[in-house]
Amino acid sequence: MIAPGTVLQNRYAVERQIGEGGMGAVYVATDRRFGSTVALKETFFDDPTLRKAFEREARLLNRLRHAALPRVSDHFEEADGQFLVMEYIAGEDLSQMLKARGAGFPPKQVLAWADQLLDALDYLHTQEPPVVHRDIKPQNLKLTGRDQVVLLDFGLAKGTPLQTRVTQTGSLFGYSFNYAPIEQMQGTGTDPRSDLYSLGATVYHLLTGMTPPDALTRATAVLNGETDPLRPASETAAHVPSELSEVLARAMALSAARRYASAEEMRAALRESARAVSESSDSASASTLVNTAASEQKTRLMGAGETRPAVAQEAATLIGGGPASARTNARPAAQTSVEAAEGKSVVTHVRTSDADARVGSRRALYVVLGLVCLALVSGLGYAYLRGASKTASVAQPTPQPTAQTTTPEFVPPSTQSAQATPTPAATPAAAQKRATPAPRNTPAPAEHAEAPEPRTPPPGMPPLPPEAADDPALRGRDLQAQPLTREEWRDIFQRAAEARRRAMAERDRILREERRQRHLEQQQRRGVNPAPPAPPQ
Repeated sequence: MIAPGTVLQNRYAVERQIGEGGMGAVYVATDRRFGSTVALKETFFDDPTLRKAFEREARLLNRLRHAALPRVSDHFEEADGQFLVMEYIAGEDLSQMLKARGAGFPPKQVLAWADQLLDALDYLHTQEPPVVHRDIKPQNLKLTGRDQVVLLDFGLAKGTPLQTRVTQTGSLFGYSFNYAPIEQMQGTGTDPRSDLYSLGATVYHLLTGMTPPDALTRATAVLNGETDPLRPASETAAHVPSELSEVLARAMALSAARRYASAEEMRAALRESARAVSESSDSASASTLVNTAASEQKTRLMGAGETRPAVAQEAATLIGGGPASARTNARPAAQTSVEAAEGKSVVTHVRTSDADARVGSRRALYVVLGLVCLALVSGLGYAYLRGASKTASVAQPTPQPTAQTTTPEFVPPSTQSAQATPTPAATPAAAQKRATPAPRNTPAPAEHAEAPEPRTPPPGMPPLPPEAADDPALRGRDLQAQPLTREEWRDIFQRAAEARRRAMAERDRILREERRQRHLEQQQRRGVNPAPPAPPQ
């Protein structure tokens, strides 16, 4: 740990430490040259090749300019450590805000944040070469005063092909367990779709207030033939619409081939779900307006009924000739009826007031009926349009994902588009040959025959991690002649996962011990007599 008050590069005065992990630490410092507050990220790499790769990555991040990304301004080495100088974003992160709130955020607010983040990911993934963040989670998201979400912690971002070795040695600790996809946990390589999984898990947590289950637990459950422990967001939280829940389920698919192909595609899907949320809220508002109008009309009718005795009393007063109530009581009933028959103003006044009340009641009733009819017609039209759009989407053919044996670390968009372009038929005869069905008992031509992959998983099984290569069940076994059963495949996967967990714990212990030794050496070079260090846990 760097002590507060330490000045690095004769420029950056360290104030305090705000984060620490197996791969590095983060400090808040003051840039004495400009008087601004910056964030210093220290990374622990001893391999010279990895240190050069980290410097290349710092230069790549320095070129990024986006409202949702902090700016990287400097990179240097000092006291056996590498430092990345970044813009400091003050305030609480979304994880702290979610904990203080005690429940998930409204869908409209979370969708606005997700739209900003997907715009930033689209900017990163379309760089040359693409930049993959690899650690998206609520703890790395902060809000500025203008409700702008900022994506932090670029110390483990992947941007250059030379950093493949960083993935093999550092990716075991460069992710958060509940937000990382299965390919990142297995160390088989990450690509932009890995960031989409992490973003989907982050949005799931912000909406429901529940941490999603990790990908390794989900994969193990699938191997055991159990139900995926990831419940739909609409079931976990009642305020999450089903359309939004479906988008998150696809983004968090265990297989990368089943996720959205790009951040732009996922952003379009979330915007479509946002429109559905807005339309449902508008329908609810219209229903509330109709109910309010009906309630007001009911109150108005009740008020009119209550005023009728007052009108009758007023008529009796006018009949009696004003304040001379004694004369009113003394008049015979025949005289009163005669005056009414002669068309006195008394009878005219009473009947006019009663008629005005009835006419006003009818008008208000007609207004309410009109609003109800308008709401019904709008609801029927919306349901018809939704049904037509769903029918059209179902009628479109769903592209089948292509089988992939390995996932490249970084693939430029131009290469991806070239690989995804199908080869057209050479001649009409070839097309006719493909269109003609082959006989049932006729074997396939030799030119189309493909040898089965020795490690092709059974249906519904995830691929085996690299640790499974030395499994006793695979030694000296011809997998083509004796393919593995689902039970054997599950046992091998579980043993490999346990071996990876032990390797992660051992590597974490070694890194802590190395960091402690470096800290003691730094203190000794500075002439400080440190206290006896505590034994490593």
